Amino acid sequence: MNTIDSLIYEYSVSKAAFKPEINAIWNKPFWRKTEPVRLLNYMGEKPSHFPVTEVKLTYDNQNIYVIFRVKDRYVKAIAKDINGRVWEDSCVEFFFTPGPDVSRGYFNMEMNCKGIFLINWHKNGNQEKGHMEDSDNKHIIVSFSLKEDVMEEIEKPTTWTVEYCIPFFVLEKYMEVDRPAPGKVWKANFYKCADKTSHPHWLTWAPVGFPTPQFHLPEFFGTINFN
Repeated sequence: MNTIDSLIYEYSVSKAAFKPEINAIWNKPFWRKTEPVRLLNYMGEKPSHFPVTEVKLTYDNQNIYVIFRVKDRYVKAIAKDINGRVWEDSCVEFFFTPGPDVSRGYFNMEMNCKGIFLINWHKNGNQEKGHMEDSDNKHIIVSFSLKEDVMEEIEKPTTWTVEYCIPFFVLEKYMEVDRPAPGKVWKANFYKCADKTSHPHWLTWAPVGFPTPQFHLPEFFGTINFN
């Protein structure tokens, strides 16, 4: 486990000036002024392959917007169905409590490099949990940049991007949501994994104080401050 204990893991997120096209373009005008965060920590042994992974967030009155960019190698994606085993693929993840107190519960949004995702909810200390309903998943807009087939692993350097938009009204069906606005706070962490590739790794934004890879530990979430 690697940690940078002297740092405070906070991310300031500003409101979007306009509604974007979700197209997985990292440097389009919508995102140009948004500062990314980079995943510099890891769980388990330090991986021999440590992909450069960055993420940006923004919001408007109806949605939270997320974009990841990964400068990767050994890229692979087998899962093809929503709520499949995407964490075994080249995958990025956004775990978040939609408010300041993780006892409320949390969501985990996990997406492989081909835009296949799962989103689960957890409440009451993980005693209640489940997949988001298919009727709600259809409201999540997704785009991905990787056009190559990755059923067979790509060893060469490959940069890929995924972008998505989650409506607040969907989240509100599963738990209380503090809709982002100036002064509002969420708790969250960002992850990159690739469990079943030739070079597995478990990268994190905020450090996770646990000896083996385990992302479902909201007590280690960082803080998102909305502006």
